[in-house]
Parts: sequence; structure tokens; C-alpha cells
Amino acid sequence: MLERDELAGQKEDRKAWQLLEKTLLASVQEQRRSRRWGIFFKSLTFLYLIGALFVLSPLSKLDGAATTGKPHTALIEVRGTIADRQEASADNLVTSLRRAFKDEQTRAVVLRINSPGGSPVQSGYVYDEIKRLRALHPDTPVYAVIADIGASGAYYIAAAADQIYADKASLVGSIGVTAAGFGFVETLDKLGIERRTYTAGEHKAFLDPFQPEREDEREFWQGVLHTTHQQFIDQVKKGRGDRLQEHPDLFSGLVWSGEQAVELGLVDGLSSASAVARDLVGTEELVDFTHRESPFQRFSRQLGTSIGNTLALHLGLAAPQLR
Repeated sequence: MLERDELAGQKEDRKAWQLLEKTLLASVQEQRRSRRWGIFFKSLTFLYLIGALFVLSPLSKLDGAATTGKPHTALIEVRGTIADRQEASADNLVTSLRRAFKDEQTRAVVLRINSPGGSPVQSGYVYDEIKRLRALHPDTPVYAVIADIGASGAYYIAAAADQIYADKASLVGSIGVTAAGFGFVETLDKLGIERRTYTAGEHKAFLDPFQPEREDEREFWQGVLHTTHQQFIDQVKKGRGDRLQEHPDLFSGLVWSGEQAVELGLVDGLSSASAVARDLVGTEELVDFTHRESPFQRFSRQLGTSIGNTLALHLGLAAPQLR
């Protein structure tokens, strides 16, 4: 009997030690986890501080315009899609233009364009700013030089320049407006999915790709595009004047080679940015005034906007584009 009690006591002691051992082991593991998370958050904070210091440091400012104090030709790049919060946004281009014109050693401004177009609003802002700055600085001409492509919204901007040049194989023109989307009505019917949309306003959901297209709404949207197209045409005519040749397809949205564009009066000749600076301006030194974001700023912006912009475009909810 006594031996049985001793054995029971020993078992209880072993259980108690096992429980204590498990408790201690769990405590050690928790401490290790806490230490790992602490290291992680400290590293994250360190990287954040390094990024902030980089953004605020002079090295992060990628603007050009480190002039030598000598006469120069100001160069501004118009590259990529012309849209808000993009490299070729109106904010960036207008900032570049103002800085270039403000520099007392600027003898001319060259817009080097390599863009398929984009927002008519952003393009219009830049066009108007070029005209405003030219009125304030009548002795500082603006030249547009098209590289691979200067189409649609990009040509809209180029039309504000005093003269436009391109390579013989450049793509020029595309004076038109587009707004595209999809229709999924029959797909939903086949899948047995019911679309439920609640609106206040008869036409509030007229761009909804999951609802049947109405003829009156289609005509309305086409009218918006026609109005935007006519605004585009008017600005091109205002900028190019009687240099434009009569052609039935000039404003149809077609695109031409640089050589064809010369014949149509869309460009004034074939040349490059350096050749324009050397031969027309007479000041061969090119100084880059292009306003650029730091890599950190660009990454943060793209991370927050790319998904939303893509969804809006493919669902037909994006604004009209000059393309």
C-alpha cells in the first residue's frame, strides 16, 4: 500500500516537472518570437528612415538644370503616357517649363517627345502653359522634337510649339479621341448571375459594363467624344495655322511617318534635339530641365495607383484618352 502511494507521488512529481518544463519551454519560445518581431520592426523602421532621408536628400532630387551659368538650350522630356501622377503629368511638365523659362541663360526650349498620348485634360494644361510662357518670354522659342512617337495627346502638346521636328520614321498624328470598355451582359446571363444596381439618377450607371447598352446613352457618350475631338482639332489648327495641308483624313485618328507628316504640315522638318539646338537655336549645349520623381516617390505612387487605374480602364470607367 505504501509502495503504491510512493509510486503515485512520483508520478505526480513527474507530471509537475513536465508541466513546469513545458511552461518554461513555451516562455523561451515566446521570448524568441518576440525578439524576432522586435528585430523585424526595428529593421523596418531603419529602412523607413533611410528611405525618408533619401527622399529629402539632394541625391533624391533627380531634376536637371545644374547649369554652368552659360547660354544653353533647355531640354524637357515628354516620355510615356500623359496622365495625372505619371512621369509625363501636367504637374511635372509645367514645373519643368517654368524652371526652363525662368533661367536667364535659356535661349530656347526643346520638348523631346516620345509618347503615345493620354489624357486630354493633362495635355490641354501643358498646351496652355506653353502658350502663356511664350507670351511672357517672346524671345525664347519652343521647339518640339518627336522621337519614336508623338501621337494624340503628345501631338496636342507639340502643336503649342513654334516649330515641330521629327525623324523620317517617327509616328506622328493620331488626332482623335477614344474611350473603350467591355460588355458582360450575355456572360452574366449564361452564368445565371443577376446584376443588382441601385442608383439615384436615371443615367448614373450608364458606363456599367454589366448592364445592357442604351442607345440614348451611347449617343450621349459619342457626343462627349466628338466635343473633345473638336477641342483637340481647334488647338492643333490654332498652333499650326496655315502650315496644315488639306487632307480628308488629317483629323481622323490616323498616324503618319515623320516624312509624311512633313508633307501634311504636321511637322516642319526632319531633325533631332541636338541638331535643333545647334542649327536653329545656335546654342549647342543642352541642359535637362525635366522634373523627375525620386525612385522612392515613384515606387510609392505606382504601388497605390496602378491597380485602381487598371481596373478602371478595363471596366470602361476611365476618362476619354487622346490616342
